[in-house]
Amino acid sequence: MKLLLSSLGLLSTTLLLAQSTQDTIKSKEIESVTLVAKKPTVQSKADRTVFNVENSSILAGNTTWDIVRMTPLVSIDNNDNVRAEGESVTVYINDRKSVFTGKELKEYLKTIPADNLMKIEVITSPSSRYEATGAVINIVLKKRDDEGMKGSISLTNTQNTKNNQYGSLNLNYHKKNFTQTFTGSYNDNVFITKNSSEFSYYANKNRELIDSKSTYINKNPSFSSSSEYELNDKNNIGLVMEYFRGDNNSGTDSFIRSYDDNNFKKIDYQKLSGSNLNNTLGTNFFYKYYDKEKNKILDVNLGVNYETSDGSTGRTLKSTTSSPANIDGWNNISAIEQTLINSDTQNKNYYVKVDFTTPLGKGGTLEVGGKADFNNNVIPNAYLDLMDGTKNANSDFHYTDNINSLYFNYSKTFFEKLETRVGLRYEHIDFKIRENVGNQGRKDSYGTFLPNLLIKYSFSTNYDLSLTYNHNLWRPWFSEFNPFEMPSNNGIYYRGNMELLPNPSDRVVLKFGLFKKYFISARYMFTDQDYWTNYKEEDGKTISFPDNFKGKVEKFYLFANTNQNFLKNKLNVNFGLGWYYIDNSDFNIRNGLSRDNNYISYIGSSTNLSYTNLFNKNINISGWFSVDNQNYGNSVANKYNFFHNISVTKIFPDSQIETSLQLMNIFKRPSMTTTTYSQIGTVKNYNKWDWYGFSLTFVKRFGNQKVKENTKTDVEKNSGGGK
Repeated sequence: MKLLLSSLGLLSTTLLLAQSTQDTIKSKEIESVTLVAKKPTVQSKADRTVFNVENSSILAGNTTWDIVRMTPLVSIDNNDNVRAEGESVTVYINDRKSVFTGKELKEYLKTIPADNLMKIEVITSPSSRYEATGAVINIVLKKRDDEGMKGSISLTNTQNTKNNQYGSLNLNYHKKNFTQTFTGSYNDNVFITKNSSEFSYYANKNRELIDSKSTYINKNPSFSSSSEYELNDKNNIGLVMEYFRGDNNSGTDSFIRSYDDNNFKKIDYQKLSGSNLNNTLGTNFFYKYYDKEKNKILDVNLGVNYETSDGSTGRTLKSTTSSPANIDGWNNISAIEQTLINSDTQNKNYYVKVDFTTPLGKGGTLEVGGKADFNNNVIPNAYLDLMDGTKNANSDFHYTDNINSLYFNYSKTFFEKLETRVGLRYEHIDFKIRENVGNQGRKDSYGTFLPNLLIKYSFSTNYDLSLTYNHNLWRPWFSEFNPFEMPSNNGIYYRGNMELLPNPSDRVVLKFGLFKKYFISARYMFTDQDYWTNYKEEDGKTISFPDNFKGKVEKFYLFANTNQNFLKNKLNVNFGLGWYYIDNSDFNIRNGLSRDNNYISYIGSSTNLSYTNLFNKNINISGWFSVDNQNYGNSVANKYNFFHNISVTKIFPDSQIETSLQLMNIFKRPSMTTTTYSQIGTVKNYNKWDWYGFSLTFVKRFGNQKVKENTKTDVEKNSGGGK
């Protein structure tokens, strides 16, 4: 391995020196040059970090989900939840809130080809325009408006543990005042993960050791259509439609060894087999008025999102006091439990949203708007005991809510150096929960004011200082309320909690910029009400569930970032380094936990490298390297994660063909080890992921590939304060 790394380093140095020599020779022969402005790969603004990936070689062979994973400040936990600086986020696509979360969001983003990406905005201090959340990730897609038909077709073959295929077709047609975009994709993949867990309970000193292996088979076709018609130079109307279908199957074998005060008690074998057919259709009709001279924008959106999910989970449980050597040893042991759970879900969402932007006063901009959002979610479950029909049960979970919101933002620049933005959002929610098993239910309503502030002062063109403040509110996802108990693939059970409360927090960020290349930021976050994962023993079973923690949690972050261009802008290097400190002492004191430390302290960093047009042969090289330590709430990482992704792309300009080779975590396969501290005990988890191997991609483009920047007002472009 050392020889291989040394050879790679020597080869890279040789290539760079050769390229530098060629550039030096050629520069003597050219009397004048034309400088072309190029956006830095990563831009650090007062309220967000922008990852500019348009025309980057990092896109080839990847999906949007892969690029999100490589975005600075972003991490993905072992449950496929997207986080920014360790905090939960809401994902937007072209400033439109996604209806997906968790694993569903992952599968949907995997159907969007990265070739469509323009940039990814990680908005850590969102304005009042956004709904009540923590951070926001806005995925901005390209907009093409040159005449005629153009597009691309992409085919990717990936070798992980199993072989996977991905294909996509992109079409764009523009004629005078009409633009039509269509994207279709198909993803056929097999994903394998391994998990080991150790549950230790304080009270009775019982332990459970669980080893499991899961295989997920996913076939996901999808399409999206965007139609836009320009009525005149100020008025546009359009319709966006998105369809996603998930045909997913899974199988998990789990071995659960139980100990009573370190004395072996029994071993259980659990086999889970699941299938789920998911269909999601989203529609958004919009009208947009934009007066470029007066800088006025009126944006009206009407939307309907509809989702159905038809799933089933079969479970077989066997138990013995001996220890079979392998799965074959269980063939002669009778099952003690065989169950089948059918779960059908229907989610309906209707909304109307109005946003208006206008100049107000000299150098000022006012944004006002509101949204009415209606949700109706139904999860019927049927529990079938295949060995004892008297234990059959049905559950019918209903969740409805209505969220109405109003907001304003006012931005103004004073004496060309001081940029300000003050905003206030008010949200009111009425919700109702009903579950017929045990006749459980809950009804509540409350209103919340969410202020925010942004101040940025430029001492000169090379030095600036910014301060942002946000009061946020994170609400539980509707399925987290559902009390129906489901077996998990790691040998335990999961159920929701109908008593979950929202999580408010306050965040202050101070950011210092030098020479528009170096940025240092400090963040403080405080909450006195959080909710984390909890566990309990019940009827001989271990059950996990989301739970409230009414106590203090403080977080401190320091982050440094730089973006540099070398060798006449051909080599771009972005590097970020962060120190994170989380004070959980209140949680430990309230639950009587004896731990060596009442805080979590760790370092994380990431690097993005790209080299354009190597040897002037239209060869692009890119690399992403990350050191991550995934600490969330009461879950503490026990070791650092090391991720890397290296790709080489060859472009054939005349034929508009690209080929790409991508190497994913080839030197070290990703894994994660964490310890979760709960009120009743500790849980140690070891997860090994399937995100490694290599992929080959072929892309064929046709037509004029000219791209237009998405239209935004000047205040949005310059200060990042609008959206």
